[in-house]
Amino acid sequence: MSVYENLKEHGIELPKQLAAAGLYKPVNQAGNLVFISGQGSMVDDTKITGRVGADLSVEEGAAAARICAINTLAALEAYLGDLNRVKRCVKILGFVASTDDFHEQAQVINSASQVFIDAFGEEGRHARSAIGSNALPLGLAVEVESIFEIEEA
Repeated sequence: MSVYENLKEHGIELPKQLAAAGLYKPVNQAGNLVFISGQGSMVDDTKITGRVGADLSVEEGAAAARICAINTLAALEAYLGDLNRVKRCVKILGFVASTDDFHEQAQVINSASQVFIDAFGEEGRHARSAIGSNALPLGLAVEVESIFEIEEA
């Protein structure tokens, strides 16, 4: 089954790629590894902001992480032209803006992991870190960066 059939089956529609918010490349390739810069919890110009444990529940944080993963796929597609070139998701790093006493960052980032598994099947399963932060750029609630292995064109 193609990645696009998997996305459709899971009700995932890819948005336009987010614009870079600084002096960096949204996507950078080294050999057959593609590094996706941190993708934030944004839908178009609407930002999901706040801190999990104060302003947002675990479920709301998880929804924000899902959006980050979908934005990651949009950036990857914009760069590659075809998500079927992805061999596997190697690693993701999830940042969760959260209160000092919040310790469920992994639970929040699980929803980002699930998007990659939904898209790529077992090849979407990856190494991962989930980090709590007192603040993220633009006041975002969640940010996810990632590394993918691709087939050469």
